[in-house]
Amino acid sequence: MSLPPLAAIPASLLPFVRRAEESFSAAVATLPAGRQAQHAAWPEARRDAFARVCAGSEFVADQVSREPEMLLDLAGDGLLERSLAPGEMAAELERVLAGCGDEDALGRALRRHRNRHQVRIIWRDLTRQADLQETCRDLSDLADACIDLAYRWLYPRHCAQFGTPVGRRSGRPQHMVILGMGKLGAHELNLSSDIDLIFGYPEGGETEGVKRSLDNQEFFIRLGQRLIKALDAITVDGFVFRVDMRLRPYGSSGALVLSFSALEQYYQDQGRDWERYAMIKARVVGGDREAGAELLTMLRPFVYRRYLDFAAIDALRDMKRLIQREVRRKGMAENIKLGSGGIREVEFIAQSFQLIHGGRDLALQQRPLLGVLATLEGKGYLPAEAVAELREGYEFLRYAEHALQAVADRQTQMLPDGEPDRARVAFMLGFADWDAFHAQLMSWRERVAAHFREVIAGPDEEEGEDANPAGEWLPLWQGLWDEEYAVRQLADAGFADGALACQRLAGLRNGSQVRTMQRLGRDRLDAFMPRLLGLVIEQPDPDLVLERVLPLVEAVARRSAYLVLLSENPGALQRLLELCGASPWIAEQISRFPILLDELLNAGRLYSPPQAPELAAELRERLMRIPEDDLEQQMEALRHFKLAHGLRVAASEIAGTLPLMKVSDYLTWLAEAILEQVLAIAWRYMVARHGRPQRADGSPCDPAFVIVGYGKVGGLELGHGSDLDLVFIHDGDPQAETDGAKPIDAAQFFTRLGQRIIHLLTTQTTSGQLYEVDMRLRPSGASGLLVSSLAAFERYQTQEAWTWEHQALVRARVLVGCRRLAEDFARVRTTVLGRARDLAPLRQEVSGMRAKMRESLGTRATAAGLGENAFDPTMSFDLKQDAGGIVDIEFMVQYAALAWSHQHPQLLQYTDNIRILDGLAQAGLMPAEQVELLQGAYKAYRAAAHRQSLQKQPGVVGADQFQDERRAVMRMWRELGLS
Repeated sequence: MSLPPLAAIPASLLPFVRRAEESFSAAVATLPAGRQAQHAAWPEARRDAFARVCAGSEFVADQVSREPEMLLDLAGDGLLERSLAPGEMAAELERVLAGCGDEDALGRALRRHRNRHQVRIIWRDLTRQADLQETCRDLSDLADACIDLAYRWLYPRHCAQFGTPVGRRSGRPQHMVILGMGKLGAHELNLSSDIDLIFGYPEGGETEGVKRSLDNQEFFIRLGQRLIKALDAITVDGFVFRVDMRLRPYGSSGALVLSFSALEQYYQDQGRDWERYAMIKARVVGGDREAGAELLTMLRPFVYRRYLDFAAIDALRDMKRLIQREVRRKGMAENIKLGSGGIREVEFIAQSFQLIHGGRDLALQQRPLLGVLATLEGKGYLPAEAVAELREGYEFLRYAEHALQAVADRQTQMLPDGEPDRARVAFMLGFADWDAFHAQLMSWRERVAAHFREVIAGPDEEEGEDANPAGEWLPLWQGLWDEEYAVRQLADAGFADGALACQRLAGLRNGSQVRTMQRLGRDRLDAFMPRLLGLVIEQPDPDLVLERVLPLVEAVARRSAYLVLLSENPGALQRLLELCGASPWIAEQISRFPILLDELLNAGRLYSPPQAPELAAELRERLMRIPEDDLEQQMEALRHFKLAHGLRVAASEIAGTLPLMKVSDYLTWLAEAILEQVLAIAWRYMVARHGRPQRADGSPCDPAFVIVGYGKVGGLELGHGSDLDLVFIHDGDPQAETDGAKPIDAAQFFTRLGQRIIHLLTTQTTSGQLYEVDMRLRPSGASGLLVSSLAAFERYQTQEAWTWEHQALVRARVLVGCRRLAEDFARVRTTVLGRARDLAPLRQEVSGMRAKMRESLGTRATAAGLGENAFDPTMSFDLKQDAGGIVDIEFMVQYAALAWSHQHPQLLQYTDNIRILDGLAQAGLMPAEQVELLQGAYKAYRAAAHRQSLQKQPGVVGADQFQDERRAVMRMWRELGLS
């Protein structure tokens, strides 16, 4: 954000400016002539800046009057008017410390360095030469340099006195790791902040090189104490940074330094939620950075859980309540950090999303608050308007915090009550007076507080701490009302059958799942059910929604974190009820796999499935985080990915944000992304065991294998729950063996590869199976080889395949695998399908096969004949198999491709019916109006089939539906001679 423009120095502050100018001039007058000349040569702009800075900051005025050389050096080095280069501050301090002979000299050098840069930072901040980010970065870099270089100065001298600490297991010298927490960890330090540190060391052992060795822990405790003294002790030169070690394990009563294993054990066994919150910003600021990176990796699972942990938000809420009580107790409502709408509330908002989602969304695993806010906006967790207000409000509050602290270099976030300091703060921030500043401040605090209530505050807090808008349903849920009254209440609320709804609720309440719940889980269920009922009665059909959602509640009752998730996210609960009301298939999916509830949290993502490249990239990223040898976790990740994205597609279809053709596209892209990774996993496994096979032409190709999709997946027409018609083809040299430790011939290798792929796709795990797989379209069907070479496939298709197999080949395409082999397959397909055919026998074979299918798969109406009997309203219509349905259109398209592609090869370019029909119109082989009619009928049938699928109904409707479409399709069937 931008602050108001710099204002003129108000009259009330001019005496402070004159006093500072006089004091500084007097101090300069005591310096050598060269120094006095340096001051005399200052440009007018720097003199104006001096006046402005001294008007706002007593600290700067005092420092430069006490030590005028400091300011003259800063000006002479050009440091007042430019930003520092990365590492410049540390390099300067390293040069200074090189001349320190003892710890007293070290302390003086550190404090003088700190004061010098504190003056520079305040100068640039108050003159608007540095923005908030630069100020915070410079302060954090200053702390980093002081911590790390003081440690590196102390360490060799400590070793000389007590020996070098050596790891018992590794035998290597040990260094301490210094973690910066809070604002220091996030590079967000304020002008007068203390620094929160945690000390650790890699492993136990003893010091070497001295007569009396020390245990490593004792060595580092003593070193840590010396480091804290070097930074924290107040001397005549002031202090460097106040050091706070209370965030370490066990707080003030815990050991000052712990080994990595002790730290890991503590956080694993006893780490509390507020410590997860604190650890989000942890960063290595000193000591052994390589070991520090290992430590942070070790602790990451404690901070970022793999699952979405909504119970963590309770800890943040409890922390906020404690802070609010302390604010009230100490009268700190005017505290811009801890009070309502203060800095801490913005931090809580950002970090609640990090704690809940960070384990699964790596983009949230970052420290800077502004970066987190940008991610929350970019990923759709929060609306752009909300993020903009939080960002601008936070920046305003931080600017105000810096102004408060710049006055006297005091660690304060309390608004001043004295007139001079109020005038200073308003002036530094560009306001004409205190009232104008305070009005703007309170406006931002109110907006921040509103966003905080929406995200962090309990769902019922707006109505008072103990209020519950759905509380009227609690007695009913707990069985405190007699049945007659409960039934009447449910009926009055909108249930068509109050008695049945009451019976269902009683069945859940008295069921074994609920009766055996632990106390915490039961408390969560009792808090959740009134909210659930309060939203169910708002649905168009509450009876249906309750029937479909209660199995889910029963399924998750013993995993009550899901109840917390829904309680904390009314929007997610609302979406759950809407989807359950719209589709029993979705309700069943979520009941079987409650992890899908996570997908309901973000409406933007739920109703906007990613495009094919993003799908593939997301799955690759997920699997990259899993060890290659952890097959079980890979299989679970694949299944969860399919379930999650399948739900998103179904939700989008129901919401109307995805038309039919896009639904099939997304489901097909999803299958392709999964198949790509399944093939990669299976290929790596086979190569690790047996080595690589050779291609027939000797050229490399990993893998020398393709998965060909037929039917719906080949034609980009997958539906919910569709199986996959697949054929496996390889291009290996059948005479050559693999090059591994356990060589096998190519035929064995690729057969086992195919079996591995099928195993990965079809094995039932706790998350179900990926897909049912049908391999019967391979050469020679079920009796043929599981995997064919391309040469064998071509031979079969040319010499032995039936016409119906060539029909199937029209919808075949390579889904994943070797690109060169895919091109070779496309060539074979074009050659086989594009040869000239005698049309009379072709028509006979196509119509004969269709007749057999109608007889065995169609309804009674079709079996009885193709006349008007097929439209008898008492009969039914199978959308796929009956006369005039989906298969008739598919057979006509396939017949056309086989009949005319030798003259019009463009008919073989695509594998989906819609675009092949477009090709027929473009080639003049079918009138455009007929093509449009067939396409319209085809889309209408498939849309109805999708609706039936989501309702868990077979693809059969009343014979009174689609009569015009069916008659037109049957007429065109006859016109093609396929009677």
